[in-house]
Amino acid sequence: MLNVVERELELKLVLSPERSIPVPARLSYRTADPFAVHITFHIGSEAPVHWTFARELLVEGVFRPCGHGDVRIWPTKIDERNVICVALTSPDGNALLEVPSAAVAAWVERTLRVVPPGTESGRLGLDEALAELLAPLPADDLWQSDPWISDESPSQDGEV
Repeated sequence: MLNVVERELELKLVLSPERSIPVPARLSYRTADPFAVHITFHIGSEAPVHWTFARELLVEGVFRPCGHGDVRIWPTKIDERNVICVALTSPDGNALLEVPSAAVAAWVERTLRVVPPGTESGRLGLDEALAELLAPLPADDLWQSDPWISDESPSQDGEV
């Protein structure tokens, strides 16, 4: 079974309306983290920059504007090219990225085939983990019986 769906691509970091620079990036989707997508940007620093956000946000952003706060995504056309704009906001700064629509749409489609929408929670193993957590242990039998003798003695009429 496929556990990771990845795509290397080049996006553009928009510096101004007239200027942008290419940025190599990797889109990653892991079935072990089925609600999230991961983007790693290689910006020429010692360590790459990582962002993680909801897959649903990227799925919707291919078709219409969505998101608020730290991640906003919308499709548009720039110089006759279909692109998806991704606006990222953090305490360290803001970035506006242009991503080729066809590449992102194809990658998103691959993730949806691996883990169809609505089946993500089944991948988390929550039911199994909860069953294991709540399963009785041999020592639990000791707690079900009262091994301690009560300090209270029954009254003459049999009440405690």
